[in-house]
Amino acid sequence: MAFTNEQIERYSRHIILKKVGAKGQKKLLNSKVLIIGAGGLGAPAAMYLAAAGVGTIGIADADEVDLSNLQRQIIHATKDVGKAKVQSAKETMQEMNPDVTVNTYRIFVTSENIRELIRNYDFIIDGTDNFPAKFLINDACVMEKKPFSHAGIIRFQGQLMTYVPEKGPCYRCVFKNPPPKDAVPTCKQAGVIGAMGGVIQGTACNR
Repeated sequence: MAFTNEQIERYSRHIILKKVGAKGQKKLLNSKVLIIGAGGLGAPAAMYLAAAGVGTIGIADADEVDLSNLQRQIIHATKDVGKAKVQSAKETMQEMNPDVTVNTYRIFVTSENIRELIRNYDFIIDGTDNFPAKFLINDACVMEKKPFSHAGIIRFQGQLMTYVPEKGPCYRCVFKNPPPKDAVPTCKQAGVIGAMGGVIQGTACNR
C-alpha cells in the first residue's frame, strides 16, 4: 500500500514519530474499531480515531441527538438535533477524514446481536452509560477474545480500563456484578462536566 501525497501530508505528524512511522500508519488504515455508544464517551473517541486514520470505524447507537447532548457530545451539532446519532457521527467523521469507512448500526446492542456485531472488528470501545450494557460488552468480548476499552464518567470524575484477552483481568473480574438498581446515579441525575468524556477517551486513544 502506497500513500497518496494527501495522506502523507494528513498523517505527517504520525509518520515522523519513531514509534508509529509509515508502518504504523498503514496498520491504522487497515484496522477496524467498533464504538458502542455515540454519546459523551463515544463521540470524542470517534473523532480521534477518524482523525488518526483508523480505516474502518463502526458506531452502534439507537438514539437521536438531543439538545442536552451538545454540552459534551462534540461529534454532533445544533443542526443535528433530532437526527440519528449514528448518522450525525458518520457525517462529521467523513467530513473530517474521507479516508475512513464508517459503518452505522442504529440498534440497541443486546445479548442476541452483540457477538455477531463485534466479530469483524479488531478492537471494541465501550461508550455506553449503563451497567447492564457494560457487563454485556465485557462478556461478549471475553467470549469472542476481543480486546476492548471500558470508560465511565460522572460529575468531575472518570475511569478507564483496557482488557487484552488472556493478558489481564476483564471488567467483570474487577467489578464482579452490576450494582443494585439506582445505587449509582446517572449523568442525567448527577450531572457531568462536558470535557470529561474527551479527557478519558483521549487517554484511551493514546494508550
